[in-house]
Amino acid sequence: MERKNQTIVTKFILLGLSDDPNVQFVLFATGLLIYMFTLAGNLVIIVLIRTNHHLQTPMYFLLSNLAFTDICYISSTMPKMLWDLMTGNKTISFAGWAFQMFCFLITAGTDGVLLTVMAYDRYAAICQPLHYTLLMSQPVLRWLVAMSWAIGGVNGIVDTAFVFSLDFCGPNKIVHFFCDIPPVLQLSCSDTSLAELVTFMISGGILIASVSFIFLSYVLIVLSVLKISAAQGRIKTFSTCASHLTAETIAYSTAIVMYLTPASVRSREVDRVISVLYAIITPLLAPLIYSLKNKEMQTALLNVLGKK
Repeated sequence: MERKNQTIVTKFILLGLSDDPNVQFVLFATGLLIYMFTLAGNLVIIVLIRTNHHLQTPMYFLLSNLAFTDICYISSTMPKMLWDLMTGNKTISFAGWAFQMFCFLITAGTDGVLLTVMAYDRYAAICQPLHYTLLMSQPVLRWLVAMSWAIGGVNGIVDTAFVFSLDFCGPNKIVHFFCDIPPVLQLSCSDTSLAELVTFMISGGILIASVSFIFLSYVLIVLSVLKISAAQGRIKTFSTCASHLTAETIAYSTAIVMYLTPASVRSREVDRVISVLYAIITPLLAPLIYSLKNKEMQTALLNVLGKK
């Protein structure tokens, strides 16, 4: 295919996590275990919340939606990576590249907004307990979840459209294991300044707004907790936020490094490591974070297993 005497790339090659063929099987086995554990862990969270009446609260409603989003999130990248490792065929079509990028961006954006909504839930429960039922009613919850997917959809549609509109006529090897924005932009032979600006405004705007809102929520939560006279009461109250704060810290710290720091200060190897953390490890850790230190989830699981 020719355009302005330049060959337009119609497919790309994902180089993956390593160029060494000797470690492909190890990466495949490790990746498959991670993927299966992530799917199983998040599915268990959804089933427990939907079937246990003790978990029919706004916090767990949001958690079940986050678990579903995490399944979609990791499924946007892992199946293709596992297929590449198993078959050795690392090519992806132009349309396949656009579809994977869209799926990743919409689920990543939705996941980030849901984490922000969960921080708001903790703020409402601790700082506005008398109005909590009204602030987090079922209609409000459904609207917040719908809003999260709408923002994620804007993130996916706009960013993919601008990157997709660029010309790719040079090298077609993506030094990555999935079609993320930064490594793909490096391959374009056209001016990427507008695409970089738009993607920064959309994805960066969602990221900055979410982090700012979460930070403000926890500042207000801390100020409210400090007003509790009993030390044991302060610990018990703040412990309800510990799992959310841990998940939010892991998710946003890696995303900030990847999307809000200049690419010139990072190597491609560092980018791949950071991408593994936010695209694979974050959804993997979510079931552990929300279940191991959550007595209500532990009790629900034991009830299902018939041990309590």
